[in-house]
Amino acid sequence: MTDITFLGETPYERLKALMARLRQDCPWDSQQNFETIAPYTIEEAYEVSDAIERKDMGSLKEELGDLLFQVLFHAEIASEAASDGFNLDELSDALVCKMVERHPHVFTAREGSNTNKIIPWEVLKANERTAKGHESLLDDVALALPALMRAEKLQKRAARVGFDWPDLDGVFEKIDEETQELKDAITSGESDEIEDEMGDLIFAVTNLARKTGIDPEKALRRTNSKFSKRFRFIEAQAKAQGRAVSEMDLEEMEALWQAAKLTD
Repeated sequence: MTDITFLGETPYERLKALMARLRQDCPWDSQQNFETIAPYTIEEAYEVSDAIERKDMGSLKEELGDLLFQVLFHAEIASEAASDGFNLDELSDALVCKMVERHPHVFTAREGSNTNKIIPWEVLKANERTAKGHESLLDDVALALPALMRAEKLQKRAARVGFDWPDLDGVFEKIDEETQELKDAITSGESDEIEDEMGDLIFAVTNLARKTGIDPEKALRRTNSKFSKRFRFIEAQAKAQGRAVSEMDLEEMEALWQAAKLTD
C-alpha cells in the first residue's frame, strides 16, 4: 500500500492536504470549477446507488470515496473564493448545526420538558425554507434532479397543501385524458405539442406511482433491468442459431421475448 503519511497524521488531514495539493499542482484539477465538476458529482452519486443496488460492499466503499472526493473538490474551490467562499471546516460545522436543529428530540431533550417530542422532518425543513425566504413550496426542489424524481417531489410538495387527487380514480382519468391528448398531438405532427403531451402523460403516470407508494425511478430501473435481460436472451438464442438478431423478423423475436419472460 502506498505510504500516504507524508500528507498528514489523520485521514481528515490527509484528505484536505491531498485536495489542496491537486488544486495547486495538477494541470487538470487546477483548471476546474463548480460547473465543470458538477456532472462528475452527479455521476458518482449514481455509482454509489448502483453499488448499493448490487449489494457490492467493495464497490460501495470505493464509490463513496469517489463521492467524498467530489465534496472535497467543491469545498476546495469554494475556499478560493474572494468574498462569499467557505472551507471544508465551515461546511462541516454548518452541516452539524443543521442536523442538530433537525433532531431536537435527540439533542435538546431536557428532563421535565417536552422537547424530546419528535417533530416531523418535513415540518423542520419547511421552517428552514421560511427562514431562507422561499416564497413557494417548490422553491428548493432542485432543478438538476432527474426529471422523474423531480416530478415526484413537486407532486409531494403540492399534495401537502391539498393539491392532490383524493383517490386513484382521478389519477387514472387524468392518464386517459393525457393519453388521448398525446394521440391527438401525434396526429397533428407538431413536435413541440407532442413533447408537451408526452411530458404530461409521464407526469400523470408518475403521480400514479406516488399515489400507490411506488418509487417511479426504482420501478423504471427494474423494468430497464428486465428489458435488458430479456433482450440479451433473444440475442443469445439468435447466436445459438448462427444468426444475428437483425436477421430475425418481429414475430420470431416476439416468440423469444415470451420465452425470456418465463426465465424471470
